[in-house]
This record gives sequence, structure tokens and C-alpha cells, in this order.
Amino acid sequence: MHASTPSDDARITSYTMFSFFKKFKKPADEPLDAAQEESAHVEEDADAPPADETEFEHEPTIDAAIPPEPAAPQLPETPAAQPAAQPAAPDEPKPYWQGRTDSRWSRGPETDAASDAIVPPPEPDAAAKKSWLSRLRHGLSKTSNNLTGIFVSAKIDEDLYEELETALLMSDAGVDATEFLLELLREKVRSERLTEAAQVKGALREFLVDLMRPLEKTLMLGRAQPLVMMIAGVNGVGKTTSIGKLAKHLQSFNQSVLLAAGDTFRAAAREQLVVWGERNNVTVIAQESGDAAAVIFDAVGAARARKIDVMMADTAGRLPTQLHLMEELRKVRRVIAKAMPDAPHEVLLVIDGNTGQNALAQVKAFDDALGLTGLIITKLDGTAKGGIIAAIARQRPIPVYFIGVGEKVEDLQPFSAEEFADALLG
Repeated sequence: MHASTPSDDARITSYTMFSFFKKFKKPADEPLDAAQEESAHVEEDADAPPADETEFEHEPTIDAAIPPEPAAPQLPETPAAQPAAQPAAPDEPKPYWQGRTDSRWSRGPETDAASDAIVPPPEPDAAAKKSWLSRLRHGLSKTSNNLTGIFVSAKIDEDLYEELETALLMSDAGVDATEFLLELLREKVRSERLTEAAQVKGALREFLVDLMRPLEKTLMLGRAQPLVMMIAGVNGVGKTTSIGKLAKHLQSFNQSVLLAAGDTFRAAAREQLVVWGERNNVTVIAQESGDAAAVIFDAVGAARARKIDVMMADTAGRLPTQLHLMEELRKVRRVIAKAMPDAPHEVLLVIDGNTGQNALAQVKAFDDALGLTGLIITKLDGTAKGGIIAAIARQRPIPVYFIGVGEKVEDLQPFSAEEFADALLG
């Protein structure tokens, strides 16, 4: 629609009048023959228009009421007046994100505005996926080499089970998970009469996947606005960095994010989170000093007022043995619940994959204090052995939402039991 343009009828009328007077007057270099000149004089005398219109030189001004157009003489070979060409209407913008779903760890369907056909989301980049799996295998290569080497030209005997037991214990799987896996393996070898080392290796992979699969869980978005996430962990596990990576990951799925710098005990933590906020164009609620619970309380209120999708609260790193500091974490959780009755919706613990069985102790302590809903396991790209996930699955099966294998944003990926088992067993 063009509000400043006259209506189509008015435009066509103007064009017709203009065409008539221009075509009625013959050019000077084309004289009329005698018959045509006499015929033209007769028509002019019979139906001559008013004197003020015969010498029309400019396009007429269109008023609200246009006088009736005089009858046009029937000149030979005069083409009919055509309406002015209409400008093409601009294309309507096509929406990219369509609606919300309970789980949005994949892109929403795209709708074509012309046909309303649902276009499936783009497939994940195969090269990026291959690169991620390669980095995961490299990070767990130490454990993988120890386990896979056992099955090279091995006989199915008691020596094989002893070597497997040692390798699993060395991978941080723990006594409970190791005994559980070996018992299942012995039973399968006996019942199915397995005679090849490759068959035993395949059976071990199957049992590892079954053990770790309950830890696979999709982070459900959209069930609250904002979805409040409380992030905890001891010093040095990469908690603040994981928050920054997770914020970027959430943004890739069309989630607006707000961060709360609740680690008021360490100035560098606040500055580090502000840097991540600037890098991801995310607002960070922070104070130079003050109570952590008060900062997070304000952040929840700001997220609700701005209709933010996800609010993540950083907390001060502390050891689970420091009971007075753990009590402060409980206070933060209670204050969040006052700011929003059903919050926090997620309580995540970040653990270092290199700490071995100490990571399991952290999971138990923080779970008892806060009621954990998920884990993020970082630093699986160094000397990490990986078996700690089997130990967690056996003794405290809290979902592992993400694992990290590097410093880049894309190095934080959702946990997959099958991918992890393949990386452990080469």
C-alpha cells in the first residue's frame, strides 16, 4: 500500500486526459493531406472543447472531484490508453523461528510464507561433528589405549578379566562400577559361549553404554520464563568459562540469556563473566561488592521484567568440606526461590574430569546440599581418564548435560553414552 499515491481510478483518468490532448495535436513535421485536414476541421467545429483546454501543455492537477472527460474524437490508429504500471509489492518478511517446543536443542522448523510448507531444520555439520568426536577420542586416548590393548590377541581366561579390572580401576571407574561391569561380562561370556576377544570387547562396550545411558538427558527449555539455572562447583573446575560457553550454546537455539555474577568472593570471576557477556552480547548483573544472594535476587527480577528466556547464576567456588560456605549456597537457593517461587529450575554442578574419584565425592556433597539436577564435566582433553562417568552412573546417577574437551565454545557438547563409550574403547 502506498498512502501518498492517488487511487487507481484517478491515476487512469489523469493518464487518459493527458494521452488525448497529446495525441490530438499532430507534430509539425507531419502535415495533413487535404482530406484529413478538412475532416479534422469539421470535427473541431462540431465538438470543440473549451478554449482553455485546447492548448493543454502541462499534466493537469487531480482534485478530489474530477470533471467528466470530454468525448475523444475517433482518430484512426490511436491505441487505447493503458493504465500506469503498478509498482511491485514488497515481499513480506518470512519468519525464521516458528513457535516453541519443550526441548529446543535443535533448530525450530522454518515456515515458507508463500506456501506455509514446513522446511526441516538444517542437518548438523558433518565436519564439525567429526572434529568433535576426534577431539573426544584424543582426550580419552590414555584410557582407550589401556583398554583396547588388552584385547589384542588375547585369550578369554582369568588373566583377561584381571587385566580389565586393573584398566577400569585406573580409568577412575571405581570399585563398584568395575565389579558391576566384570560380573555382567563374565555372565555373557559364559551364557553365549564367546570365544573371540573382539566379541568380549563388543560386550563391554554394550554394558558401558547401558550403564551410562540413564545419564543422557535433554535440557528442557521453555517450561518457565525465565528458566533459572544455578551453577555451582569448586574453584578451578572451569565454572565461569562453562557458563560463558553455555550462554553461547543457548543463543544458537534462539534463547535470550542473562547472567548473574554471584561469585562476589573473587573479583576475577566477576570480570571474567563480564568479558563473556560482552563477547556473547549478553547482559551481566554484577556488583563490585555485596552479598551474592542479593545480586542473584536482582538478576531474577531483571530477567522476569525483560522476559528473558534463561537466567544463569554463577556462584562462588568452594570445597564441599567447608560447611559454612556450603550453607551460604543453600541461602542463595532459598533467596532464588523467594524471587521466583518455582526457581531454581536447574541446579548444575561443574566438575573437573581430571580429579578422579574426588569428583564423585563432590557430586555427592553438592547433591546432598542443593539437590543437583545436572552435571557439566570439563577438561576431558588433558589427562582425564573418563571412567568417572561410569562411577557416577553407578553410585549417583545425576544427568550429565554437557562435557567439555577444550577451550573453544564449540568444545562444550551434549553428552552421548554411545559416543563416549566408543571414545573409551577406541
